[in-house]
Amino acid sequence: MEVALHPLRLKQLLHLAAASKPHFLFGNIRPLFIVRCSSSSSSSAAGTAVVAGGRNRRPPSSATSTSDREAVRAIRIKKVQELRSKGLDPYAYKWERTHTADQLQEIYRNLGNGEELTTESDRVSIAGRIVARRAFGKLAFLTLRDDSGTIQLYCEKEKLLSDQFEHLKTLVDIGDILGASGSIKRTEKGELSVCVTSFSILTKSLLPLPDKYHGLTDIDKRYRQRYVDMIANPEVADTFRKRAKIISEIRKTVESAGFVEVETPVLQGAAGGAEARPFITYHNSLGQDLYLRIATELHLKRMLVGGFEKVYEIGRIFRNEGLSTRHNPEFTTIEMYEAYSDYESMMNMTEEIITRCALTVNGKLTLDYQGVEISLERPWRRETMHNLVKEATGIDFTKFGDDLTAAKEVVLQTLDIGRDNQNKSSIEACPSVGHLLNEVFELAVESQLLQPTFVLDYPLEVSPLAKPHRRHAGLTERFELFVCGREMANAFSELTDPLDQRQRLEEQVRQHKKKNAALVSEASDTDNKDKDADDGAYEVTLDEDFLTALEYGMPPASGLGLGIDRLVMLLTNSASIRDVIAFPVLKTQQ
Repeated sequence: MEVALHPLRLKQLLHLAAASKPHFLFGNIRPLFIVRCSSSSSSSAAGTAVVAGGRNRRPPSSATSTSDREAVRAIRIKKVQELRSKGLDPYAYKWERTHTADQLQEIYRNLGNGEELTTESDRVSIAGRIVARRAFGKLAFLTLRDDSGTIQLYCEKEKLLSDQFEHLKTLVDIGDILGASGSIKRTEKGELSVCVTSFSILTKSLLPLPDKYHGLTDIDKRYRQRYVDMIANPEVADTFRKRAKIISEIRKTVESAGFVEVETPVLQGAAGGAEARPFITYHNSLGQDLYLRIATELHLKRMLVGGFEKVYEIGRIFRNEGLSTRHNPEFTTIEMYEAYSDYESMMNMTEEIITRCALTVNGKLTLDYQGVEISLERPWRRETMHNLVKEATGIDFTKFGDDLTAAKEVVLQTLDIGRDNQNKSSIEACPSVGHLLNEVFELAVESQLLQPTFVLDYPLEVSPLAKPHRRHAGLTERFELFVCGREMANAFSELTDPLDQRQRLEEQVRQHKKKNAALVSEASDTDNKDKDADDGAYEVTLDEDFLTALEYGMPPASGLGLGIDRLVMLLTNSASIRDVIAFPVLKTQQ
């Protein structure tokens, strides 16, 4: 950071610096001491913390105090005014560049140490942000970073026109965006450089970047100011480049199989296609509440009714629920539907999508996720929910039939769930054996599924949109994919019987109203009745238009929903969903 120093102290520091050749070091070279001041000198260009000290001294903190930050800003605003007074625009309209940093590194990779190319064909023009600088009398080195990578700017006073070298020392700060032109040179130390003959400040940065040694380490600030995070931590930007590649590869994969991309409404009259609390908004002209979609399923199925046979949508989904390392109120999925196929087809498609994405971003099918080695080699394990629960707990749910009381007693005893256990209430609240089976799976099995596993044949009670299993009563043809203990995908053989679908959705509404009534009753016993009831209760309504569409006839079909954010987490070894969403939802900063 830049601060004003007392004149006497500044004089003493400069006197100490004069014991050796005065120089200013930035970037990767660590100084024994650095001097900074508020005058228009090369030291003020650093925009980083500076102290006098010995070998173990470092800038005190990565956090810049408000007063220091404002002092830096005030200095840089003066530089903006000075640039304008010299007839220079500190906020340019355009810059003609011939190459990116990465292109230059590739084109001149064979240039020898100490060689310089001065022919007209080797004159280049580049642009990017200055992220480091060092100055030695009549020589300065700047590191320029663009979208592709970094390259060094080699600046000699004799090669720059008129007073440009002085402008470089006094007016250019770390964080500024520069355009530079010149010839290509590789230094004696092997650093490919643009030997600058002219440059222009394209955008003057008013705020200092985080200091070199600590970077931007405040997690909340990294998410809240992602633009600074990407400047200070280039690997963060790499994650979002990989995310773009993953989404592109998903599109290539499904479109090569004949799927057509469509768009469905974000604002809906009834939020359906999943069990989740929606966001509610109000449309002034219509005079009615609308819901942000919690799934794209029901509208994509309408497309099948209309005659499309293979459709998909990559889009944002909104659910008014909690935040965690795996949950964000808005997230991205791909949902796809294929006529005349069943859930077996979607298992194969899921494997194809994920393996192709893994090869695109990592070049291999073995990856490390948070210390766990994951193999994506096909085929992946396929096992029923019943068998997985029996394998993990010893409980065989096929023996209970519809005897919910006996099933609960065995579960509580086998899992050793006592009176004070927080899971007891969720077990006792299960309204059916199917719900109980699903609850035990989530408690005892889900977290153990580290390698890719398709969990098959979910209970009918928890799968209101899936087709009944053709061989096993009470189950559906549904699978979920789990990797590293996390659900990655959900798919069905789709329910096409409109009467069965209506009956299931009506039962879902009844169960939901019963749950809401219990929440309201429970909240009445607390001191915060309205808040407690509102936090848990929300309305679920039938989508009558979807049921009408089914009555016109939907062909046999399978459908798949794949969470893109969680896939990106897996393939980039990211611990939190916030690391793969550029601008995640955060609490309002106080």
